[in-house]
Amino acid sequence: MKTRNLGKTGLEVSELALGGLFVSSVGGEFEQGRQAIHRALELGVNYIDTAPGYANSEDVIGKALDGVDVPLILSTKLGGRPKPFKPQDYDCLMQSVEESLRLLGRDVIDILMIHEPDRPGQYDWWPDLTTYQAPVMDVLDDLKRQGVVKYIGLGGTTAYEIVPILETGWFDVVLTAFNYSLLWREAEIAVLPAAKKHGMGVVIGSPLQQGALARKYAEVETGARWLSPPRQKQFQALYAFVDELGMALPELALRFVLSNPDVTCTLMGARSSQEVEQNVAAVENGPLPDDVLDRLDDIAAMAPFRPFEEPFGLPFGRTYRGPEVA
Repeated sequence: MKTRNLGKTGLEVSELALGGLFVSSVGGEFEQGRQAIHRALELGVNYIDTAPGYANSEDVIGKALDGVDVPLILSTKLGGRPKPFKPQDYDCLMQSVEESLRLLGRDVIDILMIHEPDRPGQYDWWPDLTTYQAPVMDVLDDLKRQGVVKYIGLGGTTAYEIVPILETGWFDVVLTAFNYSLLWREAEIAVLPAAKKHGMGVVIGSPLQQGALARKYAEVETGARWLSPPRQKQFQALYAFVDELGMALPELALRFVLSNPDVTCTLMGARSSQEVEQNVAAVENGPLPDDVLDRLDDIAAMAPFRPFEEPFGLPFGRTYRGPEVA
């Protein structure tokens, strides 16, 4: 497994990292998650990302790593715990970090991120959106000074709201999810340039776009009320190109993300050792050739922005009744 430098942290992280959501109870039983974690480590993955909001992910990872002695970089987040969560309460945030340390079985957190610092209504982190001074920054500063946290970051899902926070220059790493993949490219406009400007490591979340790029779906041909005409035509073009290449769609998606030299690594949402093996085999084929990237750019340009009213997660394979259940 190749590694890349995680920006100004100086950490060398594997190009393919393990996202913690699907090794939790969300993805299956503990033993399945444990096997996925161990197989990832065996194949050279040295970075795992988790969060209090990922069900029992921290607990699963901590138990799976008990007795495992390999170099490993762990990141977790602030957000959503304890209940009721008070994002502007210093003691509440410290309590969350203490619980993360306990569950993960660690004395030190390599990277601690603010979770969803950018989605309006998710967490009320910032009393002042012009200075971004807040109790969470006091917590991060104190933890770094105490040596409990090595580096700090942001884990967000917006293409533009997060950028002013990046521009403060305070953070070492940004995890941007759902905005950089084969068909969704908005992170290229502002997030990636801002991160590069400030020397930040860049972690891409959901390169398979919450499963929308995991396989071919019948709705692309039959239509669905949530699938806009531009997106439908775009998926049809992508599927035709995949057939022309003779390459599995997930492999194309992973290799596309890692073809960008401004990206440090991408997370895989593997829930089993078999999925880990498939993903590792895909990225070991290296960056995509320029002619393939050019074709993918043309396909992405067919719908360069999310069509109005498109669900945040495309509900392929399930009934969609409207935004309230998306």
